[in-house]
Amino acid sequence: MIQADIFRALADPTRRAVFERLASGEMSVSALKARFAVSQPAISQHLAMLKAAGLVAERREGRFSYYRVAPEGLAPLVDWVDRYRAFWPERIDRLKDVLKGLEP
Repeated sequence: MIQADIFRALADPTRRAVFERLASGEMSVSALKARFAVSQPAISQHLAMLKAAGLVAERREGRFSYYRVAPEGLAPLVDWVDRYRAFWPERIDRLKDVLKGLEP
């Protein structure tokens, strides 16, 4: 399930921070590594997970890789949230009705 991949990728605080950092613009692995207290292989692993979830895109230029946010990768998550956004107001209204019925 695609949503599970997105949730799994964003569950890690470092991966989430990498994703948020890339939201400001395209960066190389070394530029990203300079902003975090983790090794370059660790940054590369985080980027691989984000890429596999469809959240970042990679551009190769010679031997360098540049990463950027892939906004379309969030579409399944947005769809999931929208589905539940419609669900809760109806449930809250029903709960209010039940609670009113319990009043003496």
